[in-house]
Amino acid sequence: MSYDKYPETRIEGHDGEAWEGVHAVGTELGRLACESDHILVAECYPGVSDEVLELLRGAYRPDTVVLSDDVFYDGDELTCRMQAHLTDDRVRGVMYYGRLEDFVDPAALEAAKASIPAHGRTLVYGVGAGLVATGDTLVYCDLARWEIELRYRAGMPNFRAHNEGEDPLRKIKRGYFVEWRVADKRKMEVFDRIDYLLDSNDAGTPRLTTGDALRDGLSQVARTPFRLVPYFDPGVWGGQWMKDVCGLDPTADNYAWSFDGVPEENSLYLRIGDVRIEVPAQDLVLYRPVELLGMGNYCRFGAEFPIRFDFLDTVGGQNLSLQVHPMTEYIRSRFGMTYTQDESYYLLDAGEGGGVYLGLKDGVDKAAFERDLRAAQEGGPSFPAERYVNRFPAKRHDHFLIPAGTLHCSAAGAMVLEISATPYNFTFKMWDWDRVGLDGLPRPIHIDDGLANIQWDRTTDWVRENLVNAVRVVHDGEDYLEEHTGLHELEFIETRRFTARGVTGHDATDGFNMLNLVEGSSAVVESSDDAFGPFVVHYAETFVVPAAAGRYTIRPEREGERIMFVKAYVRQR
Repeated sequence: MSYDKYPETRIEGHDGEAWEGVHAVGTELGRLACESDHILVAECYPGVSDEVLELLRGAYRPDTVVLSDDVFYDGDELTCRMQAHLTDDRVRGVMYYGRLEDFVDPAALEAAKASIPAHGRTLVYGVGAGLVATGDTLVYCDLARWEIELRYRAGMPNFRAHNEGEDPLRKIKRGYFVEWRVADKRKMEVFDRIDYLLDSNDAGTPRLTTGDALRDGLSQVARTPFRLVPYFDPGVWGGQWMKDVCGLDPTADNYAWSFDGVPEENSLYLRIGDVRIEVPAQDLVLYRPVELLGMGNYCRFGAEFPIRFDFLDTVGGQNLSLQVHPMTEYIRSRFGMTYTQDESYYLLDAGEGGGVYLGLKDGVDKAAFERDLRAAQEGGPSFPAERYVNRFPAKRHDHFLIPAGTLHCSAAGAMVLEISATPYNFTFKMWDWDRVGLDGLPRPIHIDDGLANIQWDRTTDWVRENLVNAVRVVHDGEDYLEEHTGLHELEFIETRRFTARGVTGHDATDGFNMLNLVEGSSAVVESSDDAFGPFVVHYAETFVVPAAAGRYTIRPEREGERIMFVKAYVRQR
């Protein structure tokens, strides 16, 4: 298979500014030990392991070590201070918009500052290390979100917490709504001062690059098409399609999700010389938002990437949970999010019997719907979904639109490219087909929230007319076919499908484009004014064209081959 699981962007102009392995990284950082009076500040993202501290101790040979983690309140106090944002729910919290300093004990901070001697080599290490001292050299120790989530599953606690055995979903929630928010904000405050970036994702194999290479590397990425590093995860409803197409482990039970177009979650590979550096893709969003998003999108969303692409594989699997996403006012007033999760399902493939549950049937009695739903959740008869919810058959290249408030789920036998607004886990699951998750626990169900957000007038005829294959031809010529396939006017995302055997022209200047090659073996993306070199994508790969890349073309890599691709972007009002 041609699907590239390890896409990377080569960074020009910084060969010799990256090092890999304990010896090479230690040797480079060891040069700092030549100075007798020197303060090395190593600021860490929450989740960086203690092996990094040991690496720095061995390389730098400090006379004094100050651990910045100790300037924060202890775990119980932190939990207390975060509680209003953590809530009692397994997966949902309230977005925290404060700063890292909000969790610092002022007395402990002053004591840490006072402990730094006037002479000798001092290492200040940990989360928020730069709050203790500015120092002479700043090393930032970074970590990708997906790696953090895997470490939570393996037993790693949250920052300063003693929750090793806690439900990983609760750990991730604490990270997403509080820890990662303040850590990202802190990272950007010091980003222009970073002397070295330490990639600590691979245990036992540290990688180091200069701050200049990091910053210039992200600036280069923001001007050229790029792919994010995908990851794949099993699920109770997972299928078999991605195993073959994406070249995954054929012995695995299933793969349910693939995230290969979610900057909030994915990472970037930067090839600097002979070393591949992994950084959170969110660093690009935060550091170069205008070049990436376009000024219009930046003014509207801030430094957030508002569209995500991911895969949902139920081919040979099961139905997703029956679910609904919150209306904008609900998610804003209750959870502190600025926009909601409008989405759509684009069918990359569908097996026999594949389909999509979407909207309510005509004449549904709301009270009966609620009664049957609650009875099923309490252990009574299974919820009769077919009595209340439309089920539409699905085939390859169908497109189902799902504005917030619409009851929906993918049925078994479908391979979905989900095109969605980006807010985190605000899927109100209402029915999960009498099953538990892979952890043996019932998956989170939010009946009250779901009932409060269902738009009860989205019934069969309205859904069929507005949300099922609402395709409109934009251009039909000998050169190519362009179709508007969505999304609904209630949603801010526009999607276009192109079918061509030759060259099609595009322009991302007003705002980034996000695309996926949904048919054909491969395609070549080229700049219309030589702003970037040719970029090759393969079937089912998602890629981003930043606003700064400007005008570009797409053509089949194999001459004469028919290709189809879906392009999504934010409507400019």
